[in-house]
Amino acid sequence: MVKEGYKFGLPPIIAGLLCLIPGWPWPAGILIFLGLFVFYFFRDPERRIPAEPGAVVSPADGHVVEIVDEALDGKPGKRISIFLSIWDVHVQRAPVAGRIAHVVYRPGRFYGAYRKAASAENEQNVIYMDTPAGTLVFKQIAGAIARRVICWKREGEEVARGERVGMIRFGSRVDIWLPPEAQVAAQRGKAVKGGESILAQWNSTK
Repeated sequence: MVKEGYKFGLPPIIAGLLCLIPGWPWPAGILIFLGLFVFYFFRDPERRIPAEPGAVVSPADGHVVEIVDEALDGKPGKRISIFLSIWDVHVQRAPVAGRIAHVVYRPGRFYGAYRKAASAENEQNVIYMDTPAGTLVFKQIAGAIARRVICWKREGEEVARGERVGMIRFGSRVDIWLPPEAQVAAQRGKAVKGGESILAQWNSTK
């Protein structure tokens, strides 16, 4: 579990236990259930990272909701969007090995993360990665419930494929942008696991 989960999960559990002292079972049950759900939300399971050369793994758990051709910073490419419900693991992982070149925080709106407008207009962290093949970009995007995007890595840090890089609290969205030469293997509507599911092949990556 992500350590931050204790900060949010322990208070309602403690409050629930205190409610048992005067004999208030219903408030106690609700508070304890809430605390246990928070622990569940902040879970951080281990994953089997593919060793296949050129594999681009999913940066997040969830369902693929869009695969579109889209330019980024004037360069052609493809965007894959993943929607995370409150039931999904919310820890994000590096899609490939490389160096964190830039982490750009953009304040914005809080549209439902399943909406297309969320990719451009919602609060987000835009993470640029330098790789031997070129630049890859992925975004941590807040949703209607999630209002905090957190990146644990700093600019200049080297990361391995599948390494943990951050998390988003509650329902949210993660986008990944790939150059046109990447061969997309993801399918719209399919469930994916962060650090484990292969989204594309980019043969020059590690």
